[in-house]
Amino acid sequence: MTRINLGRSNKLGYAAVIGLEGYARKSVDPDLYELIKLRASILNGCGFCVDMHATDGRKRGIPSRKLHAVAAWQHSKVFFDAREQAVLALTDAVTQLGPETVTDEIWNAAATHFDDSQMGGLILAISTINVWNRIAVSTQMEPPVDEKNPIL
Repeated sequence: MTRINLGRSNKLGYAAVIGLEGYARKSVDPDLYELIKLRASILNGCGFCVDMHATDGRKRGIPSRKLHAVAAWQHSKVFFDAREQAVLALTDAVTQLGPETVTDEIWNAAATHFDDSQMGGLILAISTINVWNRIAVSTQMEPPVDEKNPIL
């Protein structure tokens, strides 16, 4: 059961995150955006968000095998082009912050595919899903299972 509903208890803060989500969504290629959201959610252990973004990715037409491969993308590179690999590496680095995470090598690999504005969009997209993951995990949100969203 969800601990609190931030959309009700903290409307202005929640609306600010929704605003950031809207900006980030418009700033990044839609398929890349789904891969970013799915990968960060896997890294953060957010079951609610993994379910949501895998489902959204399927609805967008991303092949199921590719969506499954996001969990182990470094060992499934056949599913991802160089641009997608660079974005997934950047997502890993930004999500798992530390002294040696967002290295010049990772940054430059992504920057070969994206201009400064696009790189900024990627950073905002990765940051936004990390905010959503932290909200969902800390409030114990669970994937919906009902007639509209059956398990099978």
